[in-house]
Amino acid sequence: MKYLPNKKGFLGIDNKISFKEKVVVIPFGLEKTVSYGGGTRNGPKEIIKASHQVELYDEELEYEPYKKIGIKTLKPFKIDKNIKKALKKMSDINEKLLKKKIFPMTLGGEHSITPGCIVPFTKKYKKICLLHFDAHADLRESYNGNKFSHASAIKRCLDYENVSLISFGIRNISKSEIPFLKKNSSRINIFWAKDKPSWNLNKFKNLIKNKNVYLTFDVDGLDASIMPATGTPEPGGLLWDETLKIIKIAAKNSNIVGSDINELSPIKGFNSYNFLVAKLAYKIISYTFKFKKN
Repeated sequence: MKYLPNKKGFLGIDNKISFKEKVVVIPFGLEKTVSYGGGTRNGPKEIIKASHQVELYDEELEYEPYKKIGIKTLKPFKIDKNIKKALKKMSDINEKLLKKKIFPMTLGGEHSITPGCIVPFTKKYKKICLLHFDAHADLRESYNGNKFSHASAIKRCLDYENVSLISFGIRNISKSEIPFLKKNSSRINIFWAKDKPSWNLNKFKNLIKNKNVYLTFDVDGLDASIMPATGTPEPGGLLWDETLKIIKIAAKNSNIVGSDINELSPIKGFNSYNFLVAKLAYKIISYTFKFKKN
């Protein structure tokens, strides 16, 4: 695996800093099945660029997390035009990293990357819980004739019987997804956006406790007022502080083993949205390793 120089990678860390990596950031700007706005192919490079402006000291945790973690960034590489081959490439990368006991953080790209990302996790762990932030349920069997559509991302993950699901922020679901949701209610828990004032985060804590967790974050899970830079924006989503609260609960009570952030469609001149995603990635990594038990 070829890495970018520290200065050009995620966070733009000084090349004088030498560390053994525990995290590898994977830029994977897959854009094959977008159904409204486009631009996700540019997400990874803009997130990495914005990350150079992220303050490395975390005022909440009171230290510089990257010094205790070690973060490297893969050199960008060609993504196959065939989506099945592209997802296989994603799986192979994560499999290599897991064998080295490295935490993968994939920057998308559209949400269809996630079924590729989790394949090696479904093999390594007897059970894996998908912690899913999104405006959309993504439980369609297919969309526009494509079963690997971004609108089917979570359904493809649930094709693996050892995958369970906890979703936050869902506020857009089609009638066709409801039968599958009801049939699989024992392994799917949704914290609907419409119920946000009454979310029981103690219930969430108990649901996720001691589980191996893969975190997938579609940025349209955030409210469109703070994240309009996405192909399918929805009003009524998560705000920054409540998002971090949920992720922190997960980090404290479960074992987060990998993550992806997807569906950023950068808007020229509006760098704050790219910066938000860069900081979110750093917070996910920082919380994960601050509270890691093994």
